[in-house]
Amino acid sequence: MRTGPQKKLRPLPLGAGFCTDFRPVLTGPFDKKPFFCAQAVSLSGQREMKVLFYVQMIGPGTCAAQAAEAFRTFFTFSARHTPQPDREGHVHAIVQRPDHGITEGVIWKQLLIFFFPIMLGTFFQQLYNTVDAVIVGQFVGKEALAAVGGSTGTLINLLVGFFVGLSSGATVIISQYYGAYRPAETSEAVHTATALGIAGGLVFMVIGLVISPAALTLMGTPDDIFDLAVSYIRIYFLGMVFNLVYNMGAGILRAVGDSKRPLYFLIFCTLLNVVLDFLFVVGLGLGANGAAIATILCQAVSAVLVMFTLMRSDDVYRVRLRELRFSLPILRDIVRIGLPAGLQSVIYNISNIIVQSTINGFGTNIIAAWTANGKIDGIFWMIMGAFGTATTTFSGQNFGAQKYGRIRRCVRVCTLMALLAAGLISFVVLVFGPYIFRIFTSDEGVIASGMQIIHALAPFYFTYVCVEVISGTVRGAGDSFWPMIITCFGVCVGRILWLLFVVPQYHTIEMLVWGYPISWALTSILFIVYYLQGGWLRRSIRKGRLRAGGSRKKAPV
Repeated sequence: MRTGPQKKLRPLPLGAGFCTDFRPVLTGPFDKKPFFCAQAVSLSGQREMKVLFYVQMIGPGTCAAQAAEAFRTFFTFSARHTPQPDREGHVHAIVQRPDHGITEGVIWKQLLIFFFPIMLGTFFQQLYNTVDAVIVGQFVGKEALAAVGGSTGTLINLLVGFFVGLSSGATVIISQYYGAYRPAETSEAVHTATALGIAGGLVFMVIGLVISPAALTLMGTPDDIFDLAVSYIRIYFLGMVFNLVYNMGAGILRAVGDSKRPLYFLIFCTLLNVVLDFLFVVGLGLGANGAAIATILCQAVSAVLVMFTLMRSDDVYRVRLRELRFSLPILRDIVRIGLPAGLQSVIYNISNIIVQSTINGFGTNIIAAWTANGKIDGIFWMIMGAFGTATTTFSGQNFGAQKYGRIRRCVRVCTLMALLAAGLISFVVLVFGPYIFRIFTSDEGVIASGMQIIHALAPFYFTYVCVEVISGTVRGAGDSFWPMIITCFGVCVGRILWLLFVVPQYHTIEMLVWGYPISWALTSILFIVYYLQGGWLRRSIRKGRLRAGGSRKKAPV
């Protein structure tokens, strides 16, 4: 019959005791490690004296088993908390569990905590672009308003959208590594992503400057706004490096759960853009060109702010300029995940270009109304986009932490919240649409055309919810190919077929706009079916295991 002391000695407390003794040595500051080590030895010595007392009572066999369990527990602990060197021998900071709560806590609360900064950031991004349209429309005229929106906006979205889609691969990879507590890979992915942002900005700047006139001609831009449009878009593309560096940097911060600082930067730059727009457009009389100059200056400021934040961070995602390079294995993962999203954005914007070309055939009033509606419609897209970004990061980190059930619960919660948001937006836009249009223009013909567009679109915003939520979730788990296929088939191909076969028979702006909700509903149904069959998660888990277990043979270039 065992006595009291025998019952108290268990393997787990013994192992936990040793871990407690040596935890400061493993996780404490480097300059205090000698003190922590001496303290740990003293405490463990006292613990060993107690163990020797119990050895005589429990027998050597049981003692050996408990000692083995203690060492196993200790080494498991040390493996988790000891910093590991990368291939070049650099030891990075220890990754503790992310304190942003994405992998823990009540799902709807964590989603909202992460969602609202993203939503407000997207709002200020939309406001950032809308300021140009408002000031140009009010102080220059409807021709200039059509020049800074319409065809130019569609072409800009085509190129920028491709890169943002491509960079989403970096966001997914970084969030998965960060959620899995892999510091070396996280740092390597951050530096590869930053280098990609700089290189992409330079390439897209050259492409935009060269192809802009020909692209605007192919889109059927009216002669009365063509020169204004070419001049505006060329100035805009001169600042493309700043644009893409900021987007990549903000994506890195959101990938690790920080959605607040990108918001702060956007708020500041939006206010700065208002001041500069009045200075260049109204004060100096530069018209649409002044709006473009103000935009690229603000983009430069935002890029500097986000890079400064990343370079001053003390976490594993800190950017060091001397370490900027492409890691080929990580770049392949980024391209594998991001390229389908980038191609999806391209095809999506190509369909919008075809739509814009059709819109151009309706005259300047409709072009201006479509431009203004795009800014109003942007309220819906910014909120849905925030839900999509939130679910991508949420899914990525929880996938890295192997909390797959939490991912599925996120889909249910986020879908409900997005449906409520879509209903509220529809109500506001339908009721206050005329007043909102007067912010952009006082032309009654433009306002009347704009309300025709709103009445055909706004009541059906809810049909798009599942597209954004489910695609963001699936992409966060690393599956981006089939979301691209579904979106391209449902939204893009469906919309183009509508333009080719239906609109020519009923050549009205309302019939053209009807193609949007029909394509949204079709795509949502396809996504729901794809999500429920569950193969996307099994494939992502299998690929994740292969990536974690595979060796990297090539060094960064």
